[in-house]
Amino acid sequence: MAVRINQFLTWKQQSQTVAVLTAWDFISAQMADQAGADLILVGDSLAMVALGYDTTLPLTLEEMLHHAKAVRRGVKNALMVVDLPFLSYQVDTAEALRSAGCMLKQAGAQAVKLEGGYPRMAATMKALVESGIPVMGHVGLTPQSVHLTGGFYKQGKSPEAADRILQEAIAIEKAGAFAIVLEHIPAELAQVITETLTITTIGIGAGPHCDGQVLVTADVLGLSDWQPPFAPRYANLREQGIAAAKQFCDDVRSHNFPK
Repeated sequence: MAVRINQFLTWKQQSQTVAVLTAWDFISAQMADQAGADLILVGDSLAMVALGYDTTLPLTLEEMLHHAKAVRRGVKNALMVVDLPFLSYQVDTAEALRSAGCMLKQAGAQAVKLEGGYPRMAATMKALVESGIPVMGHVGLTPQSVHLTGGFYKQGKSPEAADRILQEAIAIEKAGAFAIVLEHIPAELAQVITETLTITTIGIGAGPHCDGQVLVTADVLGLSDWQPPFAPRYANLREQGIAAAKQFCDDVRSHNFPK
């Protein structure tokens, strides 16, 4: 049965944990969907995973749209959420509406995800929700602010930083978001946020107390050449894939293929 937005509130109330995976093309979407993921995120992490950028910042709205369309073709049951890329929603509300509307109308997304919860961003989220566009928030380590934070470091470690993230999360809930990603923050802070909010919290590197968990599918499958400290490999397809491709090359050169 296809997942819908309103199920997340019910799952939160029933303490049903939510499983989230990312996808960046048709095949990764099929794999995540057939594995039973509740939500599939077309994350801007595809900037690194699929396009080879060093950060998420160079990713354009057009590139994200291209990948989101491919993912849509592979998703049958999970809820599909798409990240809005850097500088496609931060300038003003009108721009955010255009970008989000593009993802829903052209790519078939069912919701969009925006980073940050400071007052101006919460206001943007509220405008989107009031326009009929479901929104997922994202606080803690926000990769689109990598230069501002000085790198991909755990956030919210001081009492002041923890309170700021909590207040951002509360603002996002008040703006009407149906869920929020908590990335790379202390487990204790993630627990406080989860217990404070009535919307679903999705953790990544935020400990075991969130309402759900998300990982980049490339990390789960062991496709990446670098692994985040909080992301265990459930397979090592990179090593297996290289070995299989090498075997093919060796067979061709030794005239063992084709038989």
